[in-house]
Amino acid sequence: MTVTVIGLDRQGLPPGAGSVLAQARLVVGPRHLLERHVPPDRATLDSTGGLPVDDIAVAEGPTAVLVAGDAGYFGDLRALRARKLDVVAWPSVTDVQRMAALVKRPWDDIAVVSARGRDFRHAVNVCRARKAVAVLTAPGAGPAELARELDGWRRNIAVLEHVGSPGERLSILDVSEAERRVWREPNLVLCLASLDSIGQDGWIAGGDPVPPVGGWALEDSAFATRTGVGLAPEVRALVLARLAPRPGALVWDVCAGSGAVGIEAARLGAAVIAVERDSGLCVRIVANAGAHGVDVRLADGEPTRVLGSLPRPDSVFVGSSQPEVVRACAAAGAERVVVLVPEPDRLGGTRRALADAGYAVRGCQLSVAELVALPDDTTGLQPSTATFLLWGTRA
Repeated sequence: MTVTVIGLDRQGLPPGAGSVLAQARLVVGPRHLLERHVPPDRATLDSTGGLPVDDIAVAEGPTAVLVAGDAGYFGDLRALRARKLDVVAWPSVTDVQRMAALVKRPWDDIAVVSARGRDFRHAVNVCRARKAVAVLTAPGAGPAELARELDGWRRNIAVLEHVGSPGERLSILDVSEAERRVWREPNLVLCLASLDSIGQDGWIAGGDPVPPVGGWALEDSAFATRTGVGLAPEVRALVLARLAPRPGALVWDVCAGSGAVGIEAARLGAAVIAVERDSGLCVRIVANAGAHGVDVRLADGEPTRVLGSLPRPDSVFVGSSQPEVVRACAAAGAERVVVLVPEPDRLGGTRRALADAGYAVRGCQLSVAELVALPDDTTGLQPSTATFLLWGTRA
């Protein structure tokens, strides 16, 4: 039994597809495609709620599957191949390609994510971090839900609703308006930091790859700060390793100082919220993020008052060992929490706070002494600085 997967664009059936449908004993597809292309006397299965792979696997005789766009691009082809069915694939223009053309934008730098099922949080975080993202939506994870999660980020949303049907419509609006609308399914979202941007000419699809050029744990000179505020690059390197920032994750940088940890996490692909109470440092965070070309959301204010209104993080860096701040961060439900503890007498209390919140806790002392060239052409050491790091992972 052969399953022929036929991709359709707005032009309808491709040449030769009519004869395939005429020979098929069963035709599977979304309701609107079946109604448009299949005679009413033909055996059909509606795939609007998901591809009925089990039914296709036991079907007798040739089977045709109609899909909007290209079944090989976040589509049904993988599910059919996973069942080891004999498949013939007829590709078509993807809906992402077509939508990018409608808004007159190149699409080679657009990251494409799926919001289906448990992937919704990851998709949202990619939209928070990247400047151009196409989102394959699903019931309960559509344009309104996505717009709600983007509150606090400057984003515009293009929505293509009733995709593939005669009533297909494109709307471009800001997130506050998108949240209030009721959207017809199926739909597709293009999330953009700027409507006028055409992206950069690059060598790889989906936007700049990570890790970024220049690596991470950048020199202190890469961040505008003030005396006494900041971490040595060597300390920052371990902090980033324990936070594990990556595309799809959300990182809180609490008591952010210059924002160096959060900005480096954003350079590694994560969505980032920097929390800082000092207004002078808030200005530096914004300037530093702009200088490095990353989008860091700033939440200014006392951390214990601000954190409760923020979306749940995957990782948290706490640049202070104040007990109330540590407890608030430990209660946020992140997979990982890293705490800078400059004061040895706070190590025990910080460790207990993390353990009481359900974390397996480890830590170390870090001592950093930079090599310097001496006048007699020898090499010496600057006076060392030492600090403690504690990190917790969900047990």
